[in-house]
Amino acid sequence: MKLSILIPVYNEEERLAEALKLVLGVDYPCDVELVVVNDGSRDGTASILAQIDDARVRVFTHPRNRGKGAAIRTGVKAAEGDYMVIFDADLEYEAADIPRLLAPVLDGRAQVVYGNRTFGSHSSFSFWYVMGNKGITLAANVMYNSYIGDLETCFKVMPVALYRSLRVRSHGFGMEAEVTAKLLRRGIRPYEVPISYSARSREDGKKITWRDGVEALWILGRERVRHARRDAGDLPRGIAGKRPRP
Repeated sequence: MKLSILIPVYNEEERLAEALKLVLGVDYPCDVELVVVNDGSRDGTASILAQIDDARVRVFTHPRNRGKGAAIRTGVKAAEGDYMVIFDADLEYEAADIPRLLAPVLDGRAQVVYGNRTFGSHSSFSFWYVMGNKGITLAANVMYNSYIGDLETCFKVMPVALYRSLRVRSHGFGMEAEVTAKLLRRGIRPYEVPISYSARSREDGKKITWRDGVEALWILGRERVRHARRDAGDLPRGIAGKRPRP
Protein backbone atom coordinates (compact mmCIF):
# COMPACT_ATOMS: atom_id res chain seq x y z
CA MET A 1 0.00 0.00 0.00
CA LYS A 2 1.09 3.55 -0.70
CA LEU A 3 -0.19 6.50 1.34
CA SER A 4 -0.64 9.98 -0.12
CA ILE A 5 -0.30 12.66 2.56
CA LEU A 6 -2.09 15.75 1.26
CA ILE A 7 -0.89 19.04 2.73
CA PRO A 8 -2.85 22.21 1.86
CA VAL A 9 -0.83 25.33 2.68
CA TYR A 10 -1.89 28.96 2.90
CA ASN A 11 0.46 31.55 4.46
CA GLU A 12 2.21 29.13 6.81
CA GLU A 13 5.83 30.27 6.45
CA GLU A 14 6.38 30.20 10.24
CA ARG A 15 5.39 26.53 10.62
CA LEU A 16 5.73 24.93 7.21
CA ALA A 17 9.38 23.88 7.38
CA GLU A 18 8.91 22.25 10.79
CA ALA A 19 5.67 20.58 9.68
CA LEU A 20 7.32 19.01 6.64
CA LYS A 21 10.31 17.90 8.70
CA LEU A 22 8.01 16.16 11.19
CA VAL A 23 5.93 14.44 8.49
CA LEU A 24 9.00 13.22 6.62
CA GLY A 25 10.61 12.02 9.85
CA VAL A 26 7.85 9.56 10.77
CA ASP A 27 8.55 5.83 10.47
CA TYR A 28 5.63 4.73 8.30
CA PRO A 29 4.50 1.10 7.85
CA CYS A 30 4.11 1.67 4.10
CA ASP A 31 5.39 3.79 1.21
CA VAL A 32 4.34 7.44 1.34
CA GLU A 33 4.28 10.53 -0.82
CA LEU A 34 3.65 14.13 0.22
CA VAL A 35 1.44 16.14 -2.10
CA VAL A 36 1.76 19.78 -1.03
CA VAL A 37 -0.62 22.36 -2.48
CA ASN A 38 0.39 25.99 -2.04
CA ASP A 39 -3.04 27.62 -2.09
CA GLY A 40 -2.11 31.13 -3.23
CA SER A 41 0.13 32.00 -0.27
CA ARG A 42 1.37 35.60 -0.19
CA ASP A 43 4.16 35.11 2.36
CA GLY A 44 7.40 33.14 2.10
CA THR A 45 5.69 29.75 1.67
CA ALA A 46 6.74 29.37 -1.97
CA SER A 47 10.41 29.98 -1.12
CA ILE A 48 10.34 27.32 1.58
CA LEU A 49 8.75 24.79 -0.76
CA ALA A 50 11.31 25.56 -3.47
CA GLN A 51 14.09 24.43 -1.12
CA ILE A 52 12.68 20.97 -0.50
CA ASP A 53 14.91 18.22 -1.84
CA ASP A 54 13.10 14.96 -1.16
CA ALA A 55 11.83 12.57 -3.82
CA ARG A 56 8.75 11.86 -1.72
CA VAL A 57 7.51 15.45 -2.01
CA ARG A 58 5.61 16.97 -4.92
CA VAL A 59 4.42 20.58 -4.90
CA PHE A 60 1.48 22.13 -6.72
CA THR A 61 0.50 25.79 -6.71
CA HIS A 62 -2.73 27.75 -6.99
CA PRO A 63 -2.09 31.28 -8.35
CA ARG A 64 -4.69 32.62 -5.91
CA ASN A 65 -6.25 31.38 -2.70
CA ARG A 66 -9.20 29.07 -3.40
CA GLY A 67 -9.78 27.42 -0.02
CA LYS A 68 -8.94 24.13 1.68
CA GLY A 69 -11.51 22.10 -0.23
CA ALA A 70 -10.14 23.29 -3.56
CA ALA A 71 -6.56 22.58 -2.46
CA ILE A 72 -7.53 19.03 -1.48
CA ARG A 73 -9.22 18.51 -4.85
CA THR A 74 -5.96 19.43 -6.54
CA GLY A 75 -4.03 17.12 -4.24
CA VAL A 76 -6.39 14.19 -4.69
CA LYS A 77 -6.30 14.58 -8.47
CA ALA A 78 -2.51 14.34 -8.38
CA ALA A 79 -2.28 11.62 -5.72
CA GLU A 80 -0.60 8.39 -6.75
CA GLY A 81 -1.25 6.47 -3.54
CA ASP A 82 -3.90 3.89 -2.72
CA TYR A 83 -4.95 5.65 0.48
CA MET A 84 -4.86 9.29 1.55
CA VAL A 85 -4.78 11.40 4.67
CA ILE A 86 -4.92 15.17 5.02
CA PHE A 87 -2.32 16.91 7.18
CA ASP A 88 -2.61 20.63 7.90
CA ALA A 89 0.69 22.52 8.08
CA ASP A 90 -0.30 24.50 11.18
CA LEU A 91 1.18 21.98 13.67
CA GLU A 92 -2.14 21.49 15.50
CA TYR A 93 -1.94 17.75 14.73
CA GLU A 94 0.87 15.29 15.44
CA ALA A 95 2.44 13.68 12.37
CA ALA A 96 3.46 10.78 14.63
CA ASP A 97 -0.22 9.81 14.95
CA ILE A 98 -0.54 8.90 11.25
CA PRO A 99 0.76 5.31 11.65
CA ARG A 100 -1.86 4.77 14.38
CA LEU A 101 -4.54 5.84 11.92
CA LEU A 102 -3.22 3.38 9.37
CA ALA A 103 -3.23 0.40 11.74
CA PRO A 104 -6.98 -0.42 11.37
CA VAL A 105 -6.58 -0.26 7.58
CA LEU A 106 -3.50 -2.45 7.41
CA ASP A 107 -4.98 -5.15 9.63
CA GLY A 108 -8.28 -5.18 7.75
CA ARG A 109 -10.54 -3.67 10.40
CA ALA A 110 -11.52 -0.54 8.48
CA GLN A 111 -11.32 1.31 5.18
CA VAL A 112 -12.12 4.77 6.54
CA VAL A 113 -10.47 6.02 9.74
CA TYR A 114 -10.99 9.32 11.59
CA GLY A 115 -8.67 10.80 14.18
CA ASN A 116 -10.77 11.68 17.23
CA ARG A 117 -9.43 14.73 19.10
CA THR A 118 -9.55 15.03 22.87
CA PHE A 119 -10.17 18.64 23.86
CA GLY A 120 -8.71 19.91 27.13
CA SER A 121 -7.90 23.26 28.69
CA HIS A 122 -4.34 23.04 27.40
CA SER A 123 -5.28 22.07 23.85
CA SER A 124 -8.44 24.02 23.00
CA PHE A 125 -8.67 27.30 21.09
CA SER A 126 -11.71 28.47 23.06
CA PHE A 127 -14.85 27.20 24.78
CA TRP A 128 -17.02 28.28 21.87
CA TYR A 129 -14.76 26.59 19.32
CA VAL A 130 -15.10 23.28 21.16
CA MET A 131 -18.86 23.69 21.62
CA GLY A 132 -19.24 24.57 17.96
CA ASN A 133 -17.34 21.45 16.95
CA LYS A 134 -19.42 19.28 19.26
CA GLY A 135 -22.63 20.90 18.01
CA ILE A 136 -21.80 20.20 14.37
CA THR A 137 -20.86 16.61 15.20
CA LEU A 138 -24.09 16.16 17.17
CA ALA A 139 -26.10 17.51 14.25
CA ALA A 140 -24.48 14.98 11.92
CA ASN A 141 -25.20 12.13 14.33
CA VAL A 142 -28.86 13.13 14.63
CA MET A 143 -29.36 13.64 10.90
CA TYR A 144 -27.62 10.44 9.84
CA ASN A 145 -28.34 8.20 12.85
CA SER A 146 -24.64 7.70 13.52
CA TYR A 147 -22.30 8.13 16.47
CA ILE A 148 -19.05 9.70 15.34
CA GLY A 149 -17.01 11.66 17.84
CA ASP A 150 -15.28 14.34 15.75
CA LEU A 151 -16.64 15.40 12.38
CA GLU A 152 -14.30 18.36 11.88
CA THR A 153 -11.08 16.42 12.41
CA CYS A 154 -8.44 17.00 9.76
CA PHE A 155 -7.18 13.41 10.04
CA LYS A 156 -9.40 11.38 7.71
CA VAL A 157 -7.85 8.26 6.17
CA MET A 158 -9.63 6.63 3.24
CA PRO A 159 -8.98 5.14 -0.22
CA VAL A 160 -8.12 7.78 -2.79
CA ALA A 161 -10.69 6.26 -5.14
CA LEU A 162 -13.39 6.67 -2.50
CA TYR A 163 -12.63 10.35 -1.96
CA ARG A 164 -12.69 10.97 -5.69
CA SER A 165 -16.08 9.27 -5.93
CA LEU A 166 -17.52 11.65 -3.32
CA ARG A 167 -17.22 14.56 -5.75
CA VAL A 168 -16.62 17.08 -2.97
CA ARG A 169 -17.66 20.54 -4.15
CA SER A 170 -16.97 22.74 -1.12
CA HIS A 171 -14.07 25.13 -1.63
CA GLY A 172 -13.34 25.97 2.00
CA PHE A 173 -13.56 24.29 5.41
CA GLY A 174 -17.05 23.06 4.54
CA MET A 175 -15.38 20.14 2.81
CA GLU A 176 -15.04 18.40 6.20
CA ALA A 177 -18.82 18.34 6.67
CA GLU A 178 -19.44 17.39 3.05
CA VAL A 179 -17.04 14.45 3.16
CA THR A 180 -18.56 13.10 6.37
CA ALA A 181 -22.14 13.63 5.22
CA LYS A 182 -21.55 11.78 1.96
CA LEU A 183 -19.82 8.91 3.73
CA LEU A 184 -22.60 8.55 6.29
CA ARG A 185 -25.27 8.81 3.60
CA ARG A 186 -23.66 5.84 1.86
CA GLY A 187 -23.69 3.83 5.06
CA ILE A 188 -19.92 4.11 5.60
CA ARG A 189 -19.18 4.54 9.31
CA PRO A 190 -15.64 5.76 10.04
CA TYR A 191 -13.46 3.82 12.48
CA GLU A 192 -12.16 6.30 15.08
CA VAL A 193 -8.74 6.44 16.72
CA PRO A 194 -7.77 8.87 19.53
CA ILE A 195 -5.21 11.46 18.45
CA SER A 196 -3.27 14.34 19.98
CA TYR A 197 -4.32 17.93 19.27
CA SER A 198 -3.17 21.40 20.26
CA ALA A 199 -5.15 24.30 18.81
CA ARG A 200 -3.43 27.54 17.95
CA SER A 201 -4.97 30.93 18.78
CA ARG A 202 -6.41 33.52 16.41
CA GLU A 203 -3.24 35.56 16.98
CA ASP A 204 -1.16 32.59 15.83
CA GLY A 205 -3.11 32.32 12.59
CA LYS A 206 -6.25 30.30 13.36
CA LYS A 207 -8.37 30.67 10.22
CA ILE A 208 -11.67 28.86 10.87
CA THR A 209 -14.55 31.07 12.12
CA TRP A 210 -18.18 30.76 13.22
CA ARG A 211 -19.24 31.29 9.61
CA ASP A 212 -17.58 27.99 8.72
CA GLY A 213 -19.68 26.32 11.43
CA VAL A 214 -22.89 27.72 9.96
CA GLU A 215 -21.82 26.54 6.51
CA ALA A 216 -21.09 23.05 7.89
CA LEU A 217 -24.61 22.78 9.32
CA TRP A 218 -26.11 23.91 6.02
CA ILE A 219 -24.04 21.34 4.10
CA LEU A 220 -25.08 18.53 6.48
CA GLY A 221 -28.74 19.41 5.93
CA ARG A 222 -28.33 19.74 2.19
CA GLU A 223 -26.71 16.35 1.85
CA ARG A 224 -29.27 14.72 4.14
CA VAL A 225 -32.22 15.67 1.97
CA ARG A 226 -30.49 15.18 -1.35
CA HIS A 227 -31.72 12.21 -3.35
CA ALA A 228 -29.26 9.42 -2.56
CA ARG A 229 -30.23 6.60 -4.93
CA ARG A 230 -27.18 7.16 -7.13
CA ASP A 231 -24.81 6.75 -4.16
CA ALA A 232 -24.97 2.96 -4.25
CA GLY A 233 -23.59 2.94 -7.77
CA ASP A 234 -20.88 5.46 -6.90
CA LEU A 235 -18.99 3.21 -4.48
CA PRO A 236 -15.62 2.17 -5.95
CA ARG A 237 -14.97 -1.54 -6.29
CA GLY A 238 -14.02 -3.12 -2.97
CA ILE A 239 -15.44 -0.32 -0.75
CA ALA A 240 -17.88 -1.54 1.88
CA GLY A 241 -21.10 0.39 2.45
CA LYS A 242 -24.82 -0.06 2.80
CA ARG A 243 -27.25 0.78 0.04
CA PRO A 244 -28.68 4.19 0.99
CA ARG A 245 -32.40 4.76 1.20
CA PRO A 246 -33.90 7.08 -1.44
